[in-house]
Amino acid sequence: MQALRKTRPEAGLELVEVPAPALPPGDADEVLVRVRATGICGSDLHVDDWTPSYAFIAPALPVTIGHEFVGVAQTGPLAGRRVVVRPSVTCGSCAACTAADFDRCEQRRGIGMTRDGAFADSVRVPLRNCVPVPDGVDDELAALTEPLTIAMQALRIAGDVAGARVLVMGPGTIGQGIAALARRAGARQVVVSGHDDAVRLAALRRMGFDQLVDVAGGSLAEGVRPFLHGERFDVVFEATGVPETIAEALPLLRRNGVVVVTGIHARPLTLDLTPLVRNQHQLRGSFRPPESDWPLALALMQELAPVLRPMVSHVLPLSQAAEGFALAHGKRACKVLLAPGHVQA
Repeated sequence: MQALRKTRPEAGLELVEVPAPALPPGDADEVLVRVRATGICGSDLHVDDWTPSYAFIAPALPVTIGHEFVGVAQTGPLAGRRVVVRPSVTCGSCAACTAADFDRCEQRRGIGMTRDGAFADSVRVPLRNCVPVPDGVDDELAALTEPLTIAMQALRIAGDVAGARVLVMGPGTIGQGIAALARRAGARQVVVSGHDDAVRLAALRRMGFDQLVDVAGGSLAEGVRPFLHGERFDVVFEATGVPETIAEALPLLRRNGVVVVTGIHARPLTLDLTPLVRNQHQLRGSFRPPESDWPLALALMQELAPVLRPMVSHVLPLSQAAEGFALAHGKRACKVLLAPGHVQA
């Protein structure tokens, strides 16, 4: 079968032929899933570029990447059903796992990072990581489940945003999801900023957002000024992966305001802490949601389908992975899905 793989600890990916995955005899803990669609994530772009923040996968090479996916279970009790798959695989043997407190496991492997992922015709995954997809959620929306759970976790880390002024930095899939959920949670204002991001900002317009800023032509402060009317933001979400944006946002944050960092960054940030201390700004990291969020995310998919649908801009066959990655790298697309066997109309 075809698979998109990271084969060497350097920039680049390869579309190669590999054997189809198989289950060890008598293994009831894992299942085979035939892939229907897999999203190109910002993390996949980092792996392609081989940025330092993803060098941790080097011992696992060669590895098939891809972790935002929907497919059909081929084996086990869910055989024949569409599923999405949590990409974080718990160890099963630590004290937390033994106590069935899986969210606290610290010895994880990542599907599409340190074990084979879903840019392939099929993938082997743990049965306990499979979440059935409701009939009312199509494949394109279901492939957004993992990034939507990341957005859900960011809102949880931020706290109550009802009535708040919210700035979302980064109009990619995570930022779009955060904007949609913040509005749903009652935020008084949601402003989204990007850099040379015409395509993704246009998708946000189709999602019903109109306070959008492209900072390619000026500073963030200048771009958001028309929307603030002399006030400052209550909450800022960083979803850019560009660490310097955090320093740009802090002067726009009210005293006691919160910055939630969701991006994975290729380099460290130098930050003047004195203003942060004097303004009692709260800098919070957000990463992995609890497992219980996955069914909730699928329920949200049904509720928010018309809002979320513009997030997917391209569905390409796996054979055109290079084209899909070029679109994503060049910000000429929103979410690009690669689908084995897909034939373009």
